Amino acid sequence: MPKAKGKTRRQKFGYNVNRKRLNRNARRKAAPRIECSHIRHAWDHAKSVRQNLAEMGLAVDPNKAVPLRKRKVKAMEVDIEERPKELVRKPYVLNDLEAEASLPEKKGNTLSRDLIDYVRYMVENHGEDYKAMARDEKNYYQDTPKQIRNKINVYRRFYPAEWQTFTESLQKNKMEVE
Repeated sequence: MPKAKGKTRRQKFGYNVNRKRLNRNARRKAAPRIECSHIRHAWDHAKSVRQNLAEMGLAVDPNKAVPLRKRKVKAMEVDIEERPKELVRKPYVLNDLEAEASLPEKKGNTLSRDLIDYVRYMVENHGEDYKAMARDEKNYYQDTPKQIRNKINVYRRFYPAEWQTFTESLQKNKMEVE
């Protein structure tokens, strides 16, 4: 049910509020979103960044995690001080990250379906005659013979297995025709 007209109280500006501190605290509370899902799910907001990463077995500062050995070693200094290793309470995060990193990279670059059809049509009808391809009516973009040759070479590089089967099928068709 709506409020009666004129019964709402006007908000007054709070002069005694420290805006600088208010904004600073709001920025601290609104921490940035962690992109990595494995780390984000294991994150404990009550702990510091250093504590969280140490529990996951990750390093805050890579320079301190893998110290560089100094070039000059004195004869008397044989003992190397080892820092006590921190307890890794969440090893599954590190295992998930390693498993994800070991996956093969996806091949993101592909050719358009139009270009593939164009190259196949040209090779089917003209073989290796690039000048005839340049004069063909399907050469909408008026590609020069060299441009057409480059497009065919790109198709060959991207899909070597498909190109091999395509050329073999063309040779079979030629033998059947003869």
